[in-house]
Parts: sequence; structure tokens; C-alpha cells
Amino acid sequence: MINLGSKPVRNAGLLVTSALFAVQFALGQSKDSSQAVAVSGFVDAYYSKNFASPASRTNKLRNFDIPENQINLNLAEIVLQKKAQPIGFRMDVDFGTANDVVQGIAPYGTTPYSTLTNIQQAYLTAVIPFGNGLTADVGKFVTHMGYEVIESKDNWNYSRSLLFAWAIPYYHTGLRLTYPFADNFSVALHVVNGWNSTIDNNAEKSLGLAVSYSPSGSTGLILNVMDGFEQPTGVDVGKKKVFDFIVTQNVTDAFALTLNADYGDETLISGLYTWKGVAVYGRYAFNAKSAVALRGEIFDDPRGYATGLGVSGLNVKEVTATYEYKFADALLLRGEARYDYANSPIFDKGANVNTENGQMTFLVGIVAMF
Repeated sequence: MINLGSKPVRNAGLLVTSALFAVQFALGQSKDSSQAVAVSGFVDAYYSKNFASPASRTNKLRNFDIPENQINLNLAEIVLQKKAQPIGFRMDVDFGTANDVVQGIAPYGTTPYSTLTNIQQAYLTAVIPFGNGLTADVGKFVTHMGYEVIESKDNWNYSRSLLFAWAIPYYHTGLRLTYPFADNFSVALHVVNGWNSTIDNNAEKSLGLAVSYSPSGSTGLILNVMDGFEQPTGVDVGKKKVFDFIVTQNVTDAFALTLNADYGDETLISGLYTWKGVAVYGRYAFNAKSAVALRGEIFDDPRGYATGLGVSGLNVKEVTATYEYKFADALLLRGEARYDYANSPIFDKGANVNTENGQMTFLVGIVAMF
């Protein structure tokens, strides 16, 4: 269980109080849109059933929909944002088991609880009058890597891909510079403390690059890169890099396709560890309220390093089908069936651990937005 002693409770209470005060302050500001602070948020909950009924009551190889056969609060988020004209900011305050995973809080991690772990993002934005406008963000922000994001409502499927869970980081702390060379071409440079860190564990900074190009109104190409040393000070090796490639295509107004491919490696004393994978997505919208989405992917973890399983020659595949329905644009309901298959018996069945090659799950998720 998560330690909810007096200090964490006070810290969480302080965060909520501060957020509510900021909301009240924002609402009391001038009606001038250039000075307004936008307030939004959502509450996201789900129920997941694993048909193998593992004794651990967890879905293996998942990152956010881990608890199974339980009604779970996935994420509750409040967002405060002021558009940079030329100075602005954004702050996302998060609670829930998804946030616990992102921040590495027990039971899914070992990082001690602190007020900062409830801040998914908090950064200052300045638009510098240089050329087409250079945007500088300083603080803590979510990663530029990957096609999917932390908020399930902004993805096509409810559960996250293997690539999102195991191939890339969640967030960074540092500096982000974005420059639009044209309406359809922009480049962003990141100088950050590292992967999923607020305080760096070494003296080196990690570099990130995001290049976005749209050759047409219906096609998008994105190349993301991360490179840096991620091992603690005193370790002579630890160079880690990831290449992330995304292609989006709107075939029609109702039908869209996406491809996401990743390659990563890290050098340790014991040698070079690599991981790679590809995910293909399709979504068809019947109308403004309902849609179906399908995702299929392959993830290769030859030494079991990225997943932390230590299984030699590990290869995992998954296919996910999702149906969604929106009620008045404020309530999103999703039903999802997913099957994971590995070339090694890494899944559980009942009390039997690591005896199954496959895992079948069904999930119902609901998101209320404001």
C-alpha cells in the first residue's frame, strides 16, 4: 500500500488547496483573454478483468492499467494554463495510480513521496521575438517521445502500448526551445536532467530533439531523439539513446492511421542492451460521438532489459480493440479487449507464476471532463 502518513497527506492537501486558490485567483482576474488563466481537468476510472485470474491481481507488462478485477482511480488531473503573450505558464496537478507509476511512487516504485510527485508538469513559457518566434519552456514537462500520452482520453485506445510503457521516458526537467521554421516544419531542442528525473543522478545533461514536418494537411512526420548518460555519478558507462519515429495519415475525415517505431540502447559494464518495436494504429469515427480503434504491435527486448524481466530473447506482441462513446463531450466511455502474447511464459494463471505465454484482458473505462 502507498504510505499515506501525516506528511504526505499534508503535502497533498497543500497541493489541492494551492490549486484551488489558483483557480479562484484565475477566475477573479481581468476578462482580458490575454491575461486569463484557463482551467480544465478530468477524472478517469476503470475496471479491468484478466481472464487468467492471476493471484497477484495485476496485468503484467502494463504500466497504467495494472490492477485487475478492481475498480480503480486511474488519474485525476487539474490543469492551469496561461497562454504566453509573451509570458505564460502551465501546471498539471495529478493524483491516481497512473501518476504513481509515472512518478515512481510505491507500490509501483521506490521513490519517496513528495509534493513534486503530484506535479506532472509545471513550466514557465516565454515567446522570444526572434524570427518566427522562439518558444522557451523551463521547468518540468512531459516527454516529446512517443505517439501516446499519459492521459487516456487523448489516445485512441485506453491501455497504453508496449512502446509507451517500456521504450521511452515519461517526463523531463530542464529547458525546451521550439522554433517554427514554417507552418508545417518545426524543431525543438531539449536540455534536461535526464529520464524521469527532477534532480539529476549525475553531472551530465541529456539532449533531446523533436523534428515535426507535415508534407500535406493529411500527413505528419515526426522524429524524436533522446541521448545522454542516465547512470549514477561514479559509473563510467551508461550512455542511453532512443530514436522515435511517428507517421500519421488522415485517409478520410473519419478514418486515420498511425505508425510508431522505436529503437533504443544503453551501454552498461555488462555490455550493450537494446530494445526496439513498432506499433500500428487505425481509428474510424462513425460520427462525432462514437468510434472504434485497433492497435497492433511488436516489442523486441533481446536481453529483457527494457521490461526488467531479464528474459533472454524476449519478444512480445499485442493487439487491442477499443470502442468509445462520448456523452455531450463531457463524458467518455470506452470498452476494450486486449491480448498480449510472448515467446516465453512470462504471464500468470491463478497462483501459477510465469506459466503462460498469453494474457487476455477486458476493460471498461470512463472519463469525466471539465
